[in-house]
Amino acid sequence: MKGLNSMKSVKNAKGFTLIELMIVVAIIGILAAAGLPAYQNYTLKAKFSELTNATASVKSAVEVCSQLEGATTNCSGGSNGIPSNVTAGTGDPYSLTTTGTAANVKILVTPASIDGLDPKDTYTLTGEFADGRLTWEESCGNDTTQFC
Repeated sequence: MKGLNSMKSVKNAKGFTLIELMIVVAIIGILAAAGLPAYQNYTLKAKFSELTNATASVKSAVEVCSQLEGATTNCSGGSNGIPSNVTAGTGDPYSLTTTGTAANVKILVTPASIDGLDPKDTYTLTGEFADGRLTWEESCGNDTTQFC
């Protein structure tokens, strides 16, 4: 009889206790609370990088134009091999404008108000042509933006 009583008192414990599960849920909640703002910031940076990448082909075309023309005066959107200006809302999430003057050439990209970007989050490339060479300077329209 003694053997039967000792067998009944031995239980095979399986699974997690309630407190262990609550600790795991709390840890996951803390990690999610810390990770979500960082994730949202990274997605906005990725969307802004689309604006900077949109200038690549225009930038190359402007460089070729300035070398052929010897100035940036005739290097505007839609002329001398430079792609035409793009307007937001016609299938593009941004507008892109290229303007060439005697002093410099500007490529301005303005996002539409979608996906967390505002029209104030502009990206501008300003090219100055001097001594047969075009040098670029980039700037953002919103000085407080964290993307530029």
